Amino acid sequence: MTVVDAESRFHVLAVDDSLIDRKLIEMLLKNSSYQVTTVDSGSKALELLGLRDESDDSSSPSSSSPDHQEIDVNLIITDYCMPGMTGYDLLKRVKGSSSLKDIPVVIMSSENVPARINRCLEDGAEEFFLKPVKLADMKKLKSHLLKRKQQQPDKTPPPHKPEEAAAASAAEATQTDGIISDCSSCSSSSKRKAAAAMEQEGLSSSPERTKPRLSSTSSGLAVET
Repeated sequence: MTVVDAESRFHVLAVDDSLIDRKLIEMLLKNSSYQVTTVDSGSKALELLGLRDESDDSSSPSSSSPDHQEIDVNLIITDYCMPGMTGYDLLKRVKGSSSLKDIPVVIMSSENVPARINRCLEDGAEEFFLKPVKLADMKKLKSHLLKRKQQQPDKTPPPHKPEEAAAASAAEATQTDGIISDCSSCSSSSKRKAAAAMEQEGLSSSPERTKPRLSSTSSGLAVET
């Protein structure tokens, strides 16, 4: 399987209340060969992930199946400042879920606030990107996606030897019953930056960003593109 084939199997959920920023991140992710689903709020992200927003009414359909993932998501990238539920709130909900806690979460923000960045990284975020995001930022996602893929256990049972299979069949024959298993919206300056970034990115790579990015990981698996 080629690197492109492997990447195309990765599904990224992008969360941002700004339409311009959503379009930009969607374009960059698709240009990097990822499958993308975009939503405009943290509560909608929780609904897709099968988690109920605590502020929603208890009769909400998503509340009937907590921790049941509606779509297969390999990574979540979310804006920090959003009305209602912030990106940090979404991060805490995902990391607090027994079934979703291993999904990598990346935070984006147009504001460079060290205390905010450190808090997100300390509480489980893999990366913190400053807006407008670049194509070079998307390449950093690859190591987190591949790391999670390697950490997932192989659920395929080992093959049985002929004598073991015969013994298992005899044991099953003696049984009569089977076993049942069981922030606020984006500022106008941020929107202008995102629009300018979309024009600059187009469908080609952009130069590496000179501004350093803080990361919670000191190293990761690198995949050549």
